[in-house]
Amino acid sequence: MKTAVKWMVLSVLVMGMTGCSEYGRMRETPGVKPHEEPLLIMREGVVPFDGGEEILRNTPGEALSSPLNMKDAAVAAAGAKEYVNYCIHCHGKNYDGYGTVGQSFAPKPDDLREADVQGMSDGELFQYIGYSKPKSRHPALATTVSIIDRWRITAYIKSLGIRP
Repeated sequence: MKTAVKWMVLSVLVMGMTGCSEYGRMRETPGVKPHEEPLLIMREGVVPFDGGEEILRNTPGEALSSPLNMKDAAVAAAGAKEYVNYCIHCHGKNYDGYGTVGQSFAPKPDDLREADVQGMSDGELFQYIGYSKPKSRHPALATTVSIIDRWRITAYIKSLGIRP
């Protein structure tokens, strides 16, 4: 026991002599000090509290219109790439809900070529991708997929048409 106390005293002395307490307390370190400055008070009206996602979420889907030409093949081709990044895992390469992940769901994800999905307006499908619907298992992808990419995915899904 006496040996342990001697080692502890010795280590404290060595640390003191070698400058281990160079910065002292955490609040005195250079990495923390800048964060201790008081935050500036922002003028009223500087930070918007509505617009963007808020408008897209609350506008009825039928009233939304894409900033892109939804019939343009280049837009659909860009949407196909985004489909591979975000959708294929559940909806699958045949768009039927039997993707690697989707096949384990019950009920399975929507068949993107069925009449119900293809019958949605562009805005409704865009909202479904971004914000899901009540009682739906579809994830809300608004925080994951950018607005423009959601419109591209919408264009791609609509370009598939109804399954024969």
